[in-house]
Amino acid sequence: MFECFAPFYESKSKICCNVFAKHFQLGMVKLVLMHKADSIYDDVPDQVYDFPRTYLKTMEEAVGDWVIYYEPVKAGPRGYFAVAKVFKVIEKPGAEGRYLALIEPRSFLPFDQEVPRLMSGRPLELALTEPDGTPKKGGVVQRAVRRLSEVDFARIIDIGLPQNLEQLEAAKYDTATSFDEGAEPFQRPVLERLTRRPYRDVAFRRKVRQAYGYRCALSGLELRNGGGRPEVQAAHIRPVENDGSDSVRNGLALSGTLHWMFDRGLISIAEDCETILISKNKVPKDVIDRLLPADGKILKPDDPRDLPHPENLKWHRKNIYGQVLRDESEPWV
Repeated sequence: MFECFAPFYESKSKICCNVFAKHFQLGMVKLVLMHKADSIYDDVPDQVYDFPRTYLKTMEEAVGDWVIYYEPVKAGPRGYFAVAKVFKVIEKPGAEGRYLALIEPRSFLPFDQEVPRLMSGRPLELALTEPDGTPKKGGVVQRAVRRLSEVDFARIIDIGLPQNLEQLEAAKYDTATSFDEGAEPFQRPVLERLTRRPYRDVAFRRKVRQAYGYRCALSGLELRNGGGRPEVQAAHIRPVENDGSDSVRNGLALSGTLHWMFDRGLISIAEDCETILISKNKVPKDVIDRLLPADGKILKPDDPRDLPHPENLKWHRKNIYGQVLRDESEPWV
């Protein structure tokens, strides 16, 4: 659906220089963007945010800066659930009075834990808080796009993407891992967390494996080692180096062998988003019988919002599937 925006991203480096120069002088702002899955707007949080002219000036101020996604009360319980950076704002083709905020590739990151709207009865945004600490009603609360202070932004990120996330993951299944008692936790700056690849890899892996219940999306098996550590890996459908995002919808939980096969184009997923495609002239039948389910269907996440996005699967079929890289021997040989 959004392949028509490719030219905007291809010229990104030149545009970004102008954008950053402009906003260095004018000052950028961080925003909260309201999103719900059944909206009349064509939002794809890791790619594009669709909005009316009412919010155009505010959205333009945020170009080059970070935004946090928020689910309204009537849409579900998630509250604040992801962060991304706005790359460019354009008019929406064929829609008078509508605009699109294009999300910078590789910037979207879902929160490790969704951040509630209220904590101890108080909003996390000062703009939504009455002088006595109680939540405001109406007005700014109902705005789909609202400005967010640097302090509030950092507070929400610290809850949704903890500074010690890598330590938490390393120690989760390793009882031998220990940290000095009384040691001060490492203070990793907010922007470093949002841009540092090892941190983002941990955050992506945790969300994808959790979405599939720590089972392989292609075999359906849940494998754990003797210490209870899940053996399933988190695979990007569209690789990060090809502007793939860290959205769960660009991920699959896969066992090691199937991850290898998926990355090398031996297997993929069909247009129906559930049928497993196999390069049968390259993969022996006995391997298929051992590794894949008899019905040839993938295991789907419990939450439909985590289903692989059709555009990501289309990209994989077009660019990876069938184009086998003979850089190493097959793991079943």
